Amino acid sequence: MKTPAYYGFWHHLGTWLLKAGSWLVLLFLILPILVIVPLSFNAEPFFSFTEGMLTLDPGAYSLRWYREIFSDPKWLLAIKNSFIIGIFSTLLATVLGTCAAVGLARDEMPFRRFVTALLLSPMIVPLIITAAGMFFFYSDLGLAGGYLGVILAHAALGTPFVIITVTATLTGFDYSLARAALNLGARPVRVFFDVIMPLIRPGVISGALFAFITSFDEVVVILFMAGPQQRTIPRQMFSGLREQINPSILAIATLLILVSIALLVTIELLRRRAERMRGIEIPH
Repeated sequence: MKTPAYYGFWHHLGTWLLKAGSWLVLLFLILPILVIVPLSFNAEPFFSFTEGMLTLDPGAYSLRWYREIFSDPKWLLAIKNSFIIGIFSTLLATVLGTCAAVGLARDEMPFRRFVTALLLSPMIVPLIITAAGMFFFYSDLGLAGGYLGVILAHAALGTPFVIITVTATLTGFDYSLARAALNLGARPVRVFFDVIMPLIRPGVISGALFAFITSFDEVVVILFMAGPQQRTIPRQMFSGLREQINPSILAIATLLILVSIALLVTIELLRRRAERMRGIEIPH
């Protein structure tokens, strides 16, 4: 008969192998990205480690490419465009996605599954097809090649992320609270902002952050929709790789990695806050 110690050994071994496998997968995904960080401090205009960098010679490292980013008008325009387009498209996507999620969360919503599938289609349809369709549609409206067209296109790409996060937050929502507020004389708009919105706020903010990341990182739609004055950071990086390979691309990539990490940490904190509000025990 097998002893409990025998089962304990295999349990600990399985746990250790699972943790080791998880760390190996994480390293496999992260290491190619982290290699960019030291290369961005290369004093020479190369995309590879120099002998001085490998020997940790201080003279082989420099902030040269970071200074070039913030002194080059093209990069400054791309940074400004990325934030302008990202912020306005996020605001539009958040409003549309939140309203859609609140409506789709109700059981009495007609054709709910069909409407949900339609709204989430930008996440499913290949992006090149979506970008081509947007280009022809917005061209007929005279919006292609301008800020408004790019903002509307990015808002369409970000809205599904807001719908998903807000819908997840609304799961298990007690609508009797809203009905009680209505019975007490509150108007529907006030019920939404005073009763529903405080409970779904973490999901709304998380969806907005995902929409912003989607816009900030998007390049395919920009290639179709943007004119010379609407170049964003990914579009400028794409042009740099095609026209003139310059390590400043690695420097801006490093900054984007830091921005992504900050946003992901914020999303995780919001997720934990939402689960605490719903009374769910969060494992450490």
